[in-house]
Amino acid sequence: MTPEELRADIPVCESGTYLNTGASGPASQSVVDAVSEFVAYHETEAPVNEGAYPAAFGALDGARETFADFLNADTEEIALTESTSDGIARIAAAIDWERGDTVVRTDLEHSAGILPWWNLRDRGVDVRVLETEGGRIDLDALSEAVADARLLCLSSITWNYGTALPIAEIVEIAHDHDCLVLVDAVQTFGQQPLDVREWGADFVVGACHKWLLGPWGAGVLYVDREVAETLRPAQVGYRSVDDPGADEPAFKPGAMRFDVGTTSPAPYVGAEAAIEIVESIGFDTVQSEIERLSNRLKVGLGDRLISPKAYESGLVTFAVDDPEATVDRLAEKDIYVRTVPDPDAVRASTHAFNTADEVDELLAALD
Repeated sequence: MTPEELRADIPVCESGTYLNTGASGPASQSVVDAVSEFVAYHETEAPVNEGAYPAAFGALDGARETFADFLNADTEEIALTESTSDGIARIAAAIDWERGDTVVRTDLEHSAGILPWWNLRDRGVDVRVLETEGGRIDLDALSEAVADARLLCLSSITWNYGTALPIAEIVEIAHDHDCLVLVDAVQTFGQQPLDVREWGADFVVGACHKWLLGPWGAGVLYVDREVAETLRPAQVGYRSVDDPGADEPAFKPGAMRFDVGTTSPAPYVGAEAAIEIVESIGFDTVQSEIERLSNRLKVGLGDRLISPKAYESGLVTFAVDDPEATVDRLAEKDIYVRTVPDPDAVRASTHAFNTADEVDELLAALD
């Protein structure tokens, strides 16, 4: 598939200039069809064929294998979640925290990487916020911050600046201090290739409804196999253990212990379709198109640009006098972007399905 063919398959593109993929990517008709066709089969035919449960479990197992291949992980290292927030919350609830333990997070995190740690305060867990500047982490300050910490939580691509952080180097620093690392990779999923082996993080979480252009409700949690054996999920169901009927059931190996029970396979079927589309286009093409369009936007923004001038991601943040009013005004012209709170600004997202004309349309409307 080409970027032009992808664009032709996205219904939203017929309704306006959509430059907000970093918030929620518009699904293609192919993804929507994959979801609806599975739901129709699962609800109307599977019950009297192989059975609703085998059909569902087959789809979920297939999705787990697809995600594992996509991330260069083993299938036992993958759990199926509903979102990035869901994945982070599951890890936060599964660690055997002790009073005085410290979690380090950056001041660049989305609420998904803030609230689960805030929720541990009553258990005596301290939260240390690593201050950054312009979307950048000072590695010396990081080393000092994680020296006595239990876990570090940070994003691979910052949602407010669009900066790409040196995750492999950061993980190495944290591990030198025996500090676990959880990476929020939701802005990387579908935008850039992701190899969990290269990063070396203990946990990687993401979701498929942004750059992957998949449906809402399909999230992924990678857990290093050895680390998983030290975790006890807060929620346990028949999908969490090998033999649900045993007097002393054993957790499933690896990340699979984080599966709980009956859940809709449909979002994961859609996520598989979305992954197939991205892989058919190729990440080289996806990234080159994102870089081309984001560079065009940055040049046009001039001094208003807040994100880095050089390409790091398709997230482009820029200054305006009144961000909320600007977003509303642009929406009236069928141009869709969003505000970000820190810095108080507007953010546009350029994906491979966007065009140079759409970038120019945004710039003209801003001027």
